[in-house]
Amino acid sequence: MKKTINRIRAFATTIILIQIIAVIVFSIFYFLNLFRFQEIFEPLYLIVASLVVVFVNTLFVWLSIAKVSSIRRKTNLKAADVIGSDVQEAYNFAMLGLVVVDEHNTVLWTNDLFHERHIDIIDTNVLEWQPMLKMLKESSDETLTVKLDINSRDYEVKFLPEAGLYIFKDTTDFETISNYAKEQAPVVGIVTIDNYADVVKTEEDFNDRVAKVKTEISQYATSFGLLLRRYRNDTYFMLCNFESLQKMKDDNFSLINKIRELGVEDEIPLTLSMGIAHDFPDVAKLSDLANEAVSIAMSRGGDQVVISKYGADMEFIDGKTEAQEKRNRVKVRVLADSLISLIKASSNVLIMGHTMMDMDALGACLGVKAICENLDKTSQIVVDLKSTEFKTRSALTSTFSRDDLDRLIITSKEAEDKIRPNTLLVVVDVHIPSMVMAPRLLELSSKIVVIDHHRRAEEYIDSPVFNHIDPSACSSSEIITEFIHFASVNPRIKIPSNYATIMLSGIFLDSSYYKSKSCGIRTFEASTILKEFGADNSLADEFLKDEFEEYAVINEIVSNMKTHTPGVVYALAPKDRMFDAATLAKAANTCLSMKAINAAFVVGNISNKEVKMSCRSDGTINVQIIAEKMGGGGHFTAAAASFEKTSLDAVKDTLVTVLDKNLADARVDIKRRDSGEDH
Repeated sequence: MKKTINRIRAFATTIILIQIIAVIVFSIFYFLNLFRFQEIFEPLYLIVASLVVVFVNTLFVWLSIAKVSSIRRKTNLKAADVIGSDVQEAYNFAMLGLVVVDEHNTVLWTNDLFHERHIDIIDTNVLEWQPMLKMLKESSDETLTVKLDINSRDYEVKFLPEAGLYIFKDTTDFETISNYAKEQAPVVGIVTIDNYADVVKTEEDFNDRVAKVKTEISQYATSFGLLLRRYRNDTYFMLCNFESLQKMKDDNFSLINKIRELGVEDEIPLTLSMGIAHDFPDVAKLSDLANEAVSIAMSRGGDQVVISKYGADMEFIDGKTEAQEKRNRVKVRVLADSLISLIKASSNVLIMGHTMMDMDALGACLGVKAICENLDKTSQIVVDLKSTEFKTRSALTSTFSRDDLDRLIITSKEAEDKIRPNTLLVVVDVHIPSMVMAPRLLELSSKIVVIDHHRRAEEYIDSPVFNHIDPSACSSSEIITEFIHFASVNPRIKIPSNYATIMLSGIFLDSSYYKSKSCGIRTFEASTILKEFGADNSLADEFLKDEFEEYAVINEIVSNMKTHTPGVVYALAPKDRMFDAATLAKAANTCLSMKAINAAFVVGNISNKEVKMSCRSDGTINVQIIAEKMGGGGHFTAAAASFEKTSLDAVKDTLVTVLDKNLADARVDIKRRDSGEDH
């Protein structure tokens, strides 16, 4: 047909050219009166000539249409003639459209479905008609399909290359039902007012503040179609559909900001933590997921939303407020006594921190070791010296003799042989399974304790028998010191002076010598307690001192500092050398010590296969949000991320991209910071 059309087009062009030439010749002869043309020519001749031209053109058009229609009738076979009436009936019932193309992607034939829906694409290039079909044409995967919207109907299209056949399946009804079902799918949430107990306990006029918060919550629920039922003074059960959840996400959960703004001027602000679960038909299961999500939100410091989609990664929204320091000594005593009961009931205790163990992790391990020794319980700390920071190794070897170390520490391989059915594994200063000193022990142990001060990440150690994550604490050594001091066990637990010194060094490290915004009264009290047990603060400081070579390296890294946006900087360590993770952290702290720097990110190689990024902030930017977007985690003002088989430049490019997209969300409200958020 294409050749015929081309011939007709060429013939039509010839006729038109002849007619144009005739008109031009006639005009020349007539207006110039050549050969006395005006006298010879009569108007009747012009009328006859015009009628002849019109007749010839009409005849030509009619013959052309007849010819094309004749050819089309021959090629445009009914589907029933090609595949049989029974099969065609099945195709009609299933609403399947068939399109056959040639090697040039020109449509040769379509079945009746397209004709009935007035989709005339014969002799059309199918890829020009629907460019998305190029994916099917270029792919070697014959199971691949694409979805198209044609004349307000949905189609799923598959391509059979050997037959040159596109199969269009009408999915309009399915998509409509699916979208409706998705919009109406149940969503369960738990909404908790943070710091409610502290405000009620310490303020006489708390009713006014609480009433304002509850009014905002009620108005928000009405606006977004939420069903709220209060089942505790500070907690609501929420039920809605997915459409309402999507509207809240589009609104970026403005309720969180509204509640935060209400408490800007208050000493103990009331904020909201929300845990939301969806994408599962069982409401009871969604309730469990929502409870877990709100627990994570609160363990990360509150003032945020955690959305748990069944079978997918959790989504964290907001989280701009750092955890408030909580000084509930009764709760600390209950937690300490629970830990002691677990230790007493165990046959032996294994203690471990995170890989590349620092002074805080070692100090927390030694604190737990002191508890076990006072209870006459067999215990050892799991330490692989190759996975320990240089200063921590030096502190171990200089503080303890070889005999003491044999009694004190054990390798991860040796620890596996020590696992018994009643063994208690205590994990400190870390809660992410992939970051512990010996991940294999998590699989072998049936009873696990987790104690950490970092804001909780999505990845978490499964089913611990005891779980305490306190992001308001400055260090894990501080938490363990409080447990020892407030425990009700008799006789009182004592900490050896060399243990106390290393624990104090851990507090020095994580509080940046009490300069960190997370440092509060608790940190100073814990330091005082350790001093009472004989901690040597000059020796604790000596453990953390840099050698001249490290000092020079830190200055070299800092000299590479570049500005991303005012107040936010990053630096790449020299690419041809390996660095200790602590060195990268110190370089980030050094960057942060400069005036007008709010956040610093330092990237360097720590091995031939691993790149580390250390993040530090003065509290005006939540660097944990940035680290989490890059697969890491940590604390509000101190976080990190590790990357395997990746170049420094690739990590830098990723960091810049993440900062471009998420820096605004990570910034803390200046009014809140100025009002004295941390106490």
